[in-house]
Amino acid sequence: MNGPEIHVEVAPELRLFVPHARRGGTTPLATDGVSTLGHVIESLGVPLTEVGALVVDGREVPVSHIPSAGESVSVRAVERPQRVPGAPLRFLLDVHLGTLARRLRLLGVDTAYESTDIGDPALATRSAAEKRVMLSRDRGLLRRRELWAGAYVYSTRPDDQLRDVLDRFAPELRPWTRCTACNGLLEEAAKDEVAHQLKDGTQRSYDVFARCTECGRAYWKGAHHDQLEAIVERALAEFSGRS
Repeated sequence: MNGPEIHVEVAPELRLFVPHARRGGTTPLATDGVSTLGHVIESLGVPLTEVGALVVDGREVPVSHIPSAGESVSVRAVERPQRVPGAPLRFLLDVHLGTLARRLRLLGVDTAYESTDIGDPALATRSAAEKRVMLSRDRGLLRRRELWAGAYVYSTRPDDQLRDVLDRFAPELRPWTRCTACNGLLEEAAKDEVAHQLKDGTQRSYDVFARCTECGRAYWKGAHHDQLEAIVERALAEFSGRS
C-alpha cells in the first residue's frame, strides 16, 4: 500500500493477532486510501469479532470509516460482559471445541456443536440461520461476513476456555438441565422408564434419574459425578448472578 499513512495502536489483549513488530505500541501503517478501517484492521490479523471501539484522534468511529493521512487509531478490545442483542444468547461451536461444548451444556447454556468438520461456509450459515454466537479458534471462520456473531476462543485448555466464555458473555447458568450429548433439555425419569439403558450394577445402586427430551439418553449420579460437580461449583462461585 502507498496511500495515506496512519498510526495504529492495538489493545494489549489483541496483540497476539498482529505481527510482532506491531505489538510494542503505536506503529505507522500505510493504507490504500479507499479501504474501510474495519478492512485495514482485519488485514493486520485482528478479527472484527474481537474489536470493541475504534477510536480515531480521540473520537469513536464505525468500522466503515475511511482512514485519512496522519490519523491516530486506537483499536480496543470488546468490553466485558459483552451483550449480543437481537436474540437469546446461545452458541455454536466448531469441531475442535467438543469439551467446551459439553461443559457449557453441563451448566445449562444452549450450545450447538458440530462433531464433524462441515466447513466454514456451513458453520457461518448455521450461525446466521439460528442466531448463534460462533465460538472458534479459526480466525478465517470468524472473518466470514455471513456470521451472525462470533468470538475467538483464546486458550487451548478447556478450563480456561470455559472461564473466558463465561467471563465474556455472562450467560445464565442452569446446571444439570441440558443433555451434554445433544443439548436437549432434561426431565426427571422413573427408573423403569430408563431401565433398558442401565447395567445391572447401575439399577441396583441408583434411584434418581433424568432423561433427555430430545435423544432419550439417561442420566444419573455415576462415577464421574464428583468431577462434574466440581466444574459446576467453580462456575457458580465465580460467575453466577452476572447475567
